[in-house]
Amino acid sequence: MAVIHFQFEDTSIAPKSVEGDFKDMSILELTEEYDVHLNHNCGGVCACSTCHLYVEIGEDSIEGISDKEEDFIDRAINPRIESRLACQCVILNNDTEITVTIPDQKRIIGHEH
Repeated sequence: MAVIHFQFEDTSIAPKSVEGDFKDMSILELTEEYDVHLNHNCGGVCACSTCHLYVEIGEDSIEGISDKEEDFIDRAINPRIESRLACQCVILNNDTEITVTIPDQKRIIGHEH
């Protein structure tokens, strides 16, 4: 079983963990399925930066970053070395534990689920 931990810069939102068979699913898909608030204007096709997050633990358990994703991360608010786009964070196996931090969504105008 994979375990994904969601932390939030907005401290008014409680951390949330989900567990299951998530191989080949993206972190963005998990946010939709488990009602975790994360904006995503382009619908998950790597055409914007609104699903930006930070992968704190478990980067080796998700697909590597592409040049296209890097270009969009440069446009995100407060990018860091551990920045990724949730739509591109596809989980590679079910024997993993991943921790991500979702930036404060109040600064991002975008589609909310």
